[in-house]
Amino acid sequence: MRVTDLWKKKKQPTISFELFPARNEKAAEQLEKVIDDLVTLQPDFVSVTFGAGGSTREGSRQLLDKLKNDKGFEVVAYFAGYGLGPDDIRSVLDSYKALGIETILAVRGDPPHDDKTFEPHPDSFLYASDILAFIKADYDFCMGCAGYPEGHIDAETKEKDLEYLKLKVDHGAQYIVTNYCYDNQYFLDFVDRCKAIGIDVPIVPGVMPIYSVKMMEMLANLCGATITDEVRNGLADLPPEDKAAVANFGIDFATQQCRELIEQGVPGLHIYTMDRSKASLEIIKRLKKEGML
Repeated sequence: MRVTDLWKKKKQPTISFELFPARNEKAAEQLEKVIDDLVTLQPDFVSVTFGAGGSTREGSRQLLDKLKNDKGFEVVAYFAGYGLGPDDIRSVLDSYKALGIETILAVRGDPPHDDKTFEPHPDSFLYASDILAFIKADYDFCMGCAGYPEGHIDAETKEKDLEYLKLKVDHGAQYIVTNYCYDNQYFLDFVDRCKAIGIDVPIVPGVMPIYSVKMMEMLANLCGATITDEVRNGLADLPPEDKAAVANFGIDFATQQCRELIEQGVPGLHIYTMDRSKASLEIIKRLKKEGML
């Protein structure tokens, strides 16, 4: 499956979920349940992340195989090239081809945070645009890349970040999946700025439900997402330590974000599940009941 074909023929927005490989036996059992839950929503595709420096290389391949060949999902394989040499990159991509995968999402990736001994290959690519160009030269994958409505956390400026995004598209990216934001206006302004410089590929917003206050703060710190006053004030009104109330607030907030995005004509919604299913189940069921999906 080439995801760009979906956006050409589907009248309603696509629904997709991001999963990552389980790191231990307990997480694997939980992930199995999550996958079975997500099957019931009939998503258009499911993506699988690729750990920093290839740390989940085998786990990512196994999960892609399970989702595609055992569970019947259409899949998109993330590929993070940081630290990997050309031969390693070809090995990963060849394994994807062998699984019948046609669509990837190529990102630079980051150094492994939990491996202080990690040394990047001397011929590793420094930028996602270089990785895309390398892949395009030898493979026929439908390729996507990441976009950052608020600017990448390492970017000099938003303008410079957008220049790099245009370069990624020029080097082969056929669609963009964005980082999440808690104010849809960031995304809508981002789309307008992309169009203004000639980026005309589908741009799919990432949606991150609030699962817990701790996780929200941690993820926002990692990726530079703004936690808006609306979110902070809404959480402040909840009873302290009421995890269920926080989760329900997160579902309500994300559902409203999705409604607004659909009304603005987005090609799809990409939900970051964090290998959980409750929020995704509730959000998509509500939107389907309302006739928005």
